[in-house]
Amino acid sequence: MTNKPQITLFYDTFGIPENPAVVLIPGLGGHNISWAEDFCQQIANAGFYIIRVDNRDAGLSTHYDDYPTIDLAELAQKMQSGESISFPYTLFDMADDVINLLDKLSIEKAHIIGRSMGGMISQLIAAKYPEQVISLCPIMSSTGNPALPQSEPDVMQMLMSPGANPKDNLDGYLSGQLAFYRRISSTSCAFAEEYYRDYILKAFARNYSPEGTKRQIVAVGVTGDMRPYLKSITAPTLVIHGSVDPLFPLAAGQDIANNIPNAKIDVVDGMGHETPPALNADIANKIIIHLCSAMA
Repeated sequence: MTNKPQITLFYDTFGIPENPAVVLIPGLGGHNISWAEDFCQQIANAGFYIIRVDNRDAGLSTHYDDYPTIDLAELAQKMQSGESISFPYTLFDMADDVINLLDKLSIEKAHIIGRSMGGMISQLIAAKYPEQVISLCPIMSSTGNPALPQSEPDVMQMLMSPGANPKDNLDGYLSGQLAFYRRISSTSCAFAEEYYRDYILKAFARNYSPEGTKRQIVAVGVTGDMRPYLKSITAPTLVIHGSVDPLFPLAAGQDIANNIPNAKIDVVDGMGHETPPALNADIANKIIIHLCSAMA
């Protein structure tokens, strides 16, 4: 039996602590720096206190480094055949992490925003802790509904493939990562290669944890269909989703809006599974309007 570590989430902040809090939750394997500084500062300048977190098993937060190596293909076969499997944690546990952080910071309520897997975590926070959520905004996310259209096969293959080890072959790793970001990028603007190159290198310098990303993939899989929990969400909800998202097709965002009472969806034309620099200011503005409306 593997000992479970005490979870500590790394975070940084923008804005004045006395302002209403906004938690930003990154996606699969993502670091808190995946939320661009100018994006965070724009929302902070509108009168909010931004808390940008690293999820467990990513960035500078606690990692389950003692957990046995995971074979994703073998695990998927076991799940499909109905075999019981062992797993380190679920998205519910990751939702608890965020609430525990807010409690430690003595923040009674916050706006919760998440991207991709972080958007799934954000939905569970709003469902499980309604009294602590002012508003909800899942971006390019999903309900986990198994009937939804699947990701594009080549995108999933790229996501699940191990790729080069940056400690041995940094150029190969960088090339593979850039190819993935290019594949999921938006069609409404040019691919921001330098922006993503900078992020990839900074994230590698902070922490390289392919096993942590595997454990997060397992957490998504074992959490499964979240729709039964979403009907209880009372927080004002804005779903932001790209029209050409190849990882979570638009139907996934629509499914979130359909299952959360009174939720609104804003479809960003030409946005893929990313928030590129060219769209950051517009998306931040959409969020600011949503946050202010929730508090009116």
